[in-house]
Amino acid sequence: MKILVLNSGSSSQKSALFELGDSLPQDPPEPLWQAKIEWGEGSFTVQVRNARGAALNENKKDEQRKIDSRASAIRQMLETLWSGPAAVLHSASEIDVVGHRIVHGGGKLTQATEITPEVKRIIASVAASAPLHNRGELEGIEIIEKLAGQVRQVAVFDTAFHHTLPPAAAVYPGPYEWFESGIRRYGFHGINHQYCAHRAAHLLQRDPSSVKIVSCHLGNGCSLAAIRGGRSVDTTMGFTPLDGLMMGTRSGSVDPGILTYLLRRCNVTGQQLDDILNKKSGLLGVSGISGDVREIVAAMGKGNERAKLAFDIYVHRLQSGVGAMAAVLAGIDVLIFTAGVGEHSPEVRAATCDTLGFLGIQLDAERNAKSPADAEIAGKDSRVKVLIVRAQEDWAIAAECWKLVGAAG
Repeated sequence: MKILVLNSGSSSQKSALFELGDSLPQDPPEPLWQAKIEWGEGSFTVQVRNARGAALNENKKDEQRKIDSRASAIRQMLETLWSGPAAVLHSASEIDVVGHRIVHGGGKLTQATEITPEVKRIIASVAASAPLHNRGELEGIEIIEKLAGQVRQVAVFDTAFHHTLPPAAAVYPGPYEWFESGIRRYGFHGINHQYCAHRAAHLLQRDPSSVKIVSCHLGNGCSLAAIRGGRSVDTTMGFTPLDGLMMGTRSGSVDPGILTYLLRRCNVTGQQLDDILNKKSGLLGVSGISGDVREIVAAMGKGNERAKLAFDIYVHRLQSGVGAMAAVLAGIDVLIFTAGVGEHSPEVRAATCDTLGFLGIQLDAERNAKSPADAEIAGKDSRVKVLIVRAQEDWAIAAECWKLVGAAG
């Protein structure tokens, strides 16, 4: 079974092709083909590689002149599957299933689901709650319909893993009518949080149902999940992916009184407020330099005080969140760092764990500095296992597609 995955993010579009047999492997397999588009101001970068090592790398500067739209760039990327130096197929007709990462499924879509017109309608209806994601993901579904015709398409939802949140964690302390109308904590990054919990249990040779896990997904977007018995019982993102931790360009949680103040006293419109909170806050907003942790750390090394402030706020909120998740779990057995920052920033991991000794968390400085993938970095006296787990959203989506389509025959 050849399964194509489209993983649309707020600043990138990733894609991968997997070929699976009669059973799922224990370890994530290498894809036959993988590609990534990174969006910039007036430009985009396309990186494509197949399992044989053949590659196509393109840096295109004047986006408006060279491509018609974002959709055109995605079509060009997908066409490298069956044409050009990185091709691994003869045509799009060889694809059996296409799986899509959908950030928000609302309250109705709580498991991997074959895409129908009604499913697309529901995804579109909650797009306002994930404006950087859902619309782009619907665009990906439509592109596949044009390129591959009637191929089966499956939606895998970031919110699905968190549908097990108990009411005390899911319901906001506003009027109960909010909850009745669908305003609740949904949580996000669930595809990766769920994968990492099972992967960590496998690496530690533990039963997933027997461990208390705090998973730290730290990328351009950031969230924590408290996982008990293999189920999400709390998380930091809420009704939208804007809630919770400080992020690259997103604010995370702020006093709602600030927002009403800006609306009433500073003549800020709702759209301007949305733009400020999603694109001009977080590490970028505080530092004035970048939303990229690597650039923040480099600026700190040169004595930039605002960069240091941004880093300190980021770590402070992360420490607070880990402590809160551990309290909900009544203890912690495993702490996971995953995604771009979580996997590759020893500075963030070391600073975060520095004050968590009271939970029994200690790092091995040498192991931490090496940032090993799918490996433990806890010190020998640590009561808590600390792991770096490589994010494998593409593989997790492919596995869900295999389960769903296989079960349906």
